[in-house]
Amino acid sequence: MNHSPRLYNSDLAPAAERRWGAYSITSIWFACLHNMGVYTAAAGFFLIGVPVWQVLAGVFLGLLLTWAGAELMGRFGFRQGVPLPVAARVGFGVYGANVPALIRGGAAVAWYGIQTFLASHAVQILVLLLIPSAKALDKSHHLLGLSPLGWLCFLFMWGIQLLIAEHGMEAIRKTQNWAGAVVSIVMLALAVGLTAKAGFTLDYGDGGPTQSSPGAVGAIIKIGTLMFVVYATMILNFCDFTRFSPNRRSYFWGNLLGLPVNGMVFAATVLLLTGASHELTGKALTEPTEFLQLTDNRWFVGIGALLFIFATLGVNIIANLVSPAYDLANLNPARITFRRGALLASAICVIVMPWKLFASPVAINYFLGSLGAMLGPMFGVIIADYYLLRRQRVDVDALYSSAASGPYFYARGFNWRAIVAAMIGIAISVPLSVVPAFAAWSWLAWYAGTAVAAIGHVALTKTLPGRVAAPPSTPAPASDELGIARG
Repeated sequence: MNHSPRLYNSDLAPAAERRWGAYSITSIWFACLHNMGVYTAAAGFFLIGVPVWQVLAGVFLGLLLTWAGAELMGRFGFRQGVPLPVAARVGFGVYGANVPALIRGGAAVAWYGIQTFLASHAVQILVLLLIPSAKALDKSHHLLGLSPLGWLCFLFMWGIQLLIAEHGMEAIRKTQNWAGAVVSIVMLALAVGLTAKAGFTLDYGDGGPTQSSPGAVGAIIKIGTLMFVVYATMILNFCDFTRFSPNRRSYFWGNLLGLPVNGMVFAATVLLLTGASHELTGKALTEPTEFLQLTDNRWFVGIGALLFIFATLGVNIIANLVSPAYDLANLNPARITFRRGALLASAICVIVMPWKLFASPVAINYFLGSLGAMLGPMFGVIIADYYLLRRQRVDVDALYSSAASGPYFYARGFNWRAIVAAMIGIAISVPLSVVPAFAAWSWLAWYAGTAVAAIGHVALTKTLPGRVAAPPSTPAPASDELGIARG
């Protein structure tokens, strides 16, 4: 079949080389768990006034939910070998796929900038430790909200990440293979060291391991759902990585070891860090850079800051740059490659001034909160279409065809059934997520929107099937447990 230049380039094509084995997939979750933003969120769970065992049970529930979502989207990527924007063409249409892709890409670009800005704090700590006189640059005149030192540190992180992304997915794989594992070991050592410094006494303020709570089940479910939502954006484009897996075992064991197993080691690390820091300082510390400074060891602070910088390189590129690079390439494959998409995404993240986004509760809660809430319905439509309607049978060649007779062309390239179902889900998830009156139910926003969109898509397709009812022209590839999926 002739591939349309409006839909095809070598980066969007089915994966030709598959080198992401179990360790590489596990390393994705190493990097995604052990980073500054997730440490801050998880530390907060231990300080909300519920027993520690409930927090641990809730985190484990969240990890299991994340594992299930990663398996669903990961199987799509492994069997078909395509990234998210191409996978979305199955349900949304060859041009309609830009709707979920751009929403995911928009959220990712914003968070890419914010994570880069947060990581630049670790760079500042390292610079001031090595060059104390640089403190004058931090107090100088601010330009667009950043001091000269702030700009230098931000642009340093920005440039290093772009340099890695410019070398493609293989360079990204090699970077994150080291990043997550190294920082995991260091954080566990830091947790043990601070616990010993606190005399092996852990304090959680109003919470604690001996307290009981009449709403134990509710607390566990709520913490679990919140933990899952932290990774919901990552799950949507998880096929971007499993498309490079050589066999099913690679992503199955990678997800299993990286989430339920490694995730509980992460939870234990946060448990020790939070309890020890509260015991040592009398206040709740939730940022890893603050944990480092409790050691009173300049060398450890310097090495720790350096490792946080390294870890951010892994997680930020994996979670927030790969997706928009593919999403932007999908807009105009003839002109935008993965590398050019990464460059565009990096440029946009500077233009939006992420330090101002991060400082604005309105931007975080309403703008980024709304974008995040939109992703659940997109996930619901894609998964329902692939598993319930098509039974994992996809004509991969047709995903790159702009022929009006193609099975994924629908009406001028758009499947309005999928788009309407997603919009109905969004009409539920976004208000639940951002409207203050629904704050008590905001933790259910992703699930409600996802379920409604999935059910709506199946119902609309069954009621008004159109071309969707026709079986794909080629069967699904045979699942090869030991080698690359074929067929």
